Amino acid sequence: MKYYETFLELQCLSKKDIEEIAGSEATAESVIYFYLRKGLIERVKRDLYAVISLETRQPIASRYHIASKLSADACISHHSAFEFYGYANQVFYEVYVTSTSRFRDFVYDGVSYHRMSPKGDGDVVTVGDVRVTSLERTVIDSIKDMERTGGLEELVRCLLLIPSLDEERLLKALHAYELGLLYQKSGYVLSSLNASLKLSPEFFEQCRKNSSDSRGYLAKERNGYVLHPEWKLYAPADLQQVISKGVDYDAV
Repeated sequence: MKYYETFLELQCLSKKDIEEIAGSEATAESVIYFYLRKGLIERVKRDLYAVISLETRQPIASRYHIASKLSADACISHHSAFEFYGYANQVFYEVYVTSTSRFRDFVYDGVSYHRMSPKGDGDVVTVGDVRVTSLERTVIDSIKDMERTGGLEELVRCLLLIPSLDEERLLKALHAYELGLLYQKSGYVLSSLNASLKLSPEFFEQCRKNSSDSRGYLAKERNGYVLHPEWKLYAPADLQQVISKGVDYDAV
């Protein structure tokens, strides 16, 4: 129990963290073995451990804290970031983790952790012990990968909860992908919800300038889609009707 109070403060520790606390690799291995056997820590994955509460016998660290410890640059993203910010309609039993370091998807404490490859510098912010993509980067990532946000209906519900967005950060995130179709999708989606977001005409002009010359589809589901000439995009005639009808469109 010598190190337990220190472990409690960190909540989730790598083997390297334990070595620094214990003073040597040999001592750290003994501590890990003893603490695992006593149920004071649990192995999340190789060389990563969650500290267990003596009262609840549950991990102290949140799923978001754990995800942030998976690598040096790991951060939560996509729907998981919406959840963290409080702008999600649902809470999933999975966490999306953007990280340059590769790791296999795994399950811990009933939650699945999925790695996503980063684009650009990621635009990551730190809130307490949690690393998370900025709200603007989260929006663009989620429009790009709607299946990581529960589909079109869930994405729209999340976006409707957001009070405002930084236009420069949105354009920075779009530029990182360098995909004309993503500018089209983002222009259509955000303009459809702009009554609450209040983005400027200049933002949408930048989306139009960088859009592809080809026509595209917002998502795989194409029933009832119409062409929006401004964006050269086939999509629902009224995006907010996706919510009222309870239709969920799978993403491309």
